Amino acid sequence: MKLGINIMFAIAVAAAPAVAFSAARGNSSVDIDALSRYVYPANRPASVDMTFMPDGLTYLSVSDDGKSIVSYDTKTGKVAETILDVTHTRESSISHIGGFSISPDGSKLLVYTTRTPVYRYSFKADFYVFEIKRNILKPLSTVHPLQQAPLFSPDGRMVAFVADNNIYVKKLDYNTEVPVTADGEINRVINGVPDWTYQEEFATLSSMAWAPDSETLCYLKYNETEVPVYTLQLYEGTCDPMPQYAAYPGSMSFKYPVAGKTNSKVTLHSYDVDNRKVKNIPMTDPRIEYIPRIAYGGDAAQLVVTTLNRDQNRMEMYVVNPKSTVLRSIYVEESKTWIAPETYEKTVYTPSGFTMMSSRTGYTHLYRYTYSGQLVKQITSGDYDVTDYYGTASDGSDYFQSTVSGPVNRVVCSVDAKGRMTRLSADEGSAAMIPAPALNYYVLNTNSVTVPPVYTLYGTNAKKLRVIEDNAAYAARYSSEPAKEFFTFENDGYTLNGYMLKPAGFSASGKYPVIMYQYSGPGSQEVLNRWRMDWDYYFARQGYIVMCVDGRGTGGRGREFMDVVYKRLGYYETIDQIAAAHYAAGLPYVDASRIGICGWSYGGYETLMAASHDRAPYAAAVAIAPVTDWRYYDTVYTERYMLTPQQNSEGYDAGSPLELAGNLKCRLLIMSGTADDNVHPCNTMQYVSALQSQGIMCDMWLFPNMNHSINECNARTMVYAKMLDYFNRNL
Repeated sequence: MKLGINIMFAIAVAAAPAVAFSAARGNSSVDIDALSRYVYPANRPASVDMTFMPDGLTYLSVSDDGKSIVSYDTKTGKVAETILDVTHTRESSISHIGGFSISPDGSKLLVYTTRTPVYRYSFKADFYVFEIKRNILKPLSTVHPLQQAPLFSPDGRMVAFVADNNIYVKKLDYNTEVPVTADGEINRVINGVPDWTYQEEFATLSSMAWAPDSETLCYLKYNETEVPVYTLQLYEGTCDPMPQYAAYPGSMSFKYPVAGKTNSKVTLHSYDVDNRKVKNIPMTDPRIEYIPRIAYGGDAAQLVVTTLNRDQNRMEMYVVNPKSTVLRSIYVEESKTWIAPETYEKTVYTPSGFTMMSSRTGYTHLYRYTYSGQLVKQITSGDYDVTDYYGTASDGSDYFQSTVSGPVNRVVCSVDAKGRMTRLSADEGSAAMIPAPALNYYVLNTNSVTVPPVYTLYGTNAKKLRVIEDNAAYAARYSSEPAKEFFTFENDGYTLNGYMLKPAGFSASGKYPVIMYQYSGPGSQEVLNRWRMDWDYYFARQGYIVMCVDGRGTGGRGREFMDVVYKRLGYYETIDQIAAAHYAAGLPYVDASRIGICGWSYGGYETLMAASHDRAPYAAAVAIAPVTDWRYYDTVYTERYMLTPQQNSEGYDAGSPLELAGNLKCRLLIMSGTADDNVHPCNTMQYVSALQSQGIMCDMWLFPNMNHSINECNARTMVYAKMLDYFNRNL
C-alpha cells in the first residue's frame, strides 16, 4: 500500500554512550541499557586465547593486562614461563601487546601494538620482531612506520612485509631491509597483499608465499589501474571524531569493481633472495581471471597456483617451478553453477600432496591428491557435507567437521587410514576444533542453543585432558532466557528448517506478533543448533516471537538445494520466506496482522525482496545495509551466482529491489553506514530515491562514518534499539 508522498528522514549519530542513551530515552519505547546486554560486544561468551608452539607441547597467550606473553604447558595448563614482558625487553620497548604470531621454527615472535584498519579484515600496524632466547625486541622496519601482512620465512631468519603497496624483506641476521618491488602505488598497483575484492570475497589477506628452503619469495601483483574508483564521504562524527572534516566533508577513495566491470589484472612473480632478481611467471591461459591462492607444496620447485575463470565455474590448479617458470596443470574441476569457495580456501598442503574439499558428487567431501595430480583416495563420502577440515595426524587420521547428524548440527569427526570414522563430539549441537600443528593435541569448542561454548582439551586417541573454559558465569547470566525451538514445514516440495524463539511466559492461548529474521544468502545458514545470544532474545522478552527459516539456496544440505538459486538470486529465497511468513500466520498463537521481517546485508536485500512480493503478509520491515541492485555489488560475489549483467540482464532485473520498489507492501525502515565500503550507501540512497519518485514513504536511519558492521561506540545497540522501536510502533 502507498503511504504518501513524503519520506521520513532521520540521521542517527553514533555518539558516546551517555549522549546516545540519554537522547534515546526521551523518544523511544526501548530500554537501551537493558538491550545493550544482549548485543555485541556485551553478549560475547569467553573464548580461548591460545596459540600453539610448533611442537604443540606448549601454547602462548597474552596476559589480561596486555603486558606480557605467557607460555603454558598444553597438557596441564600450568605456566611454563613468561616469554615476553614489555617492561623487561632489550634494545626496544613497547607499551602493550595488541597481537602476535610465531615463526615456523618457534624462535621468534612478530608483535604489534596498535593497528590501523585498511578494510574490514586487513590492517597495518607497528610490528616488532622478538627473539625469545635473547629477549631482544626490534622494530620490523625503521623506514616504514606501519607494515602490513608480515610473513616469516620458514627458517625464521627473514620477514617479508608490505608497506605503501610494495614488498620488502627484512633480513634479521643483518638487520637490513631490502626492497623487492618499487612500482606499488595507491589505487594503481598493489604487491603482496590482495585488493579489496580478493580480501572480501576470497578470504585472503596475504598474497605471498615463501619457498620451504627460504630462498625464494613468490607473490601476486594486482594492477588495479583500470578498475573504477569508488569514493565514500567522511564526516567529523562523534565516534572517533575527525575534526578535519568539521566544515567540509572528506572522502575515502578505493578501487571497487561492480558486477560486469573491470577487475584487477593479477600476475604471478618470484623473487630470488640471493641475487635479488624478480621473475615474471606467465599464466598464459586466457580463461584465467582470478588467482585466489598460491602456496608451496612440499619443496621449493612446487608452487601450487589455484586459478578461476571469470564465471567461477572452472578451477584449475598448476604446479610451477619458480626458478624455471615452467608450469604444469595438475587438477581441473568444473561445475554447472559455481565452484564452492571452500574448494580452494580450505586446501591443505603437505610434503607428499594436498587434501581438498569438493562438492563434485553433490555433497562436499575430502579428497587427497599427489602433486602429479593423481587421486590417492576419497577420504569421506555419504549424504552429508564436510564443512571444515583440520588436517592429518601422524597416525594418518584426518580430522574434519561435518553435517553427518543433520544440517542443523556440526559434528567434529576423525577418519583413520582404513576409512573408519569416529564422531569426536555429540550428534546434537555444534562443535569446532582448534588443532595443534601436529594434531597431537586439540581443543573442542562444543555448544548448542541451550549451552554456551565449552572449550575442552584432548590428547592423542581423543583422550579428554581438561576443560579450559566452561563459560559457567556467562551461562548463569542468561539462564532464564527462553530456548530456541526447531521446526520444519513443507513448501514447494521441500522441507525447510526453522527455529522459533517464544516470549518468556508464553501462552498457547495468546496472540503474539512475529518478527521473521533471515539472512538467506547462498551457502549460508542461520538455523543451527549453536549458541548465539543476541538481540532476538531481548526482543522475545518484549513479547515477540522471533522466527527464522533457511530457504532454498542456503547451506548444509548439499548442492542441489543450494544451486537452485543460480542466476536467479532473490527468486526462490523470496518464495520460501513468504511461505514461512504464511506458515507463521497460520499458527494459533500468532497474530497474523502483526508480522514483520528483518535482515542485514544479504538479509537486508531479501527483506526488501520479500516485502515487495505480491503475497507479502508483513506489517513492517527493517532492512540493514541492503544490496538494492546486484549491479551495485562487487564482481566476485555477484558474478559467482549471477554471472555478469551482460550475460544475465533478465536475472539482474528480476532480482532487483530497485525494480520492485513500487510494489512495497508495508512500512519500511532502512539503515546504513555512510562509510560502508562493502555494501555501499548508494544502495540505500537509490532505493529511497525510487520510493520517493513513486510517492511511497519509508523511514531511514544513517550511521555516519560506520562501515558494514556498524559496531563502534554502541552503534550496534542503536541499530537494534531503532529496529525494536520501529516494530513496537508498527506491529
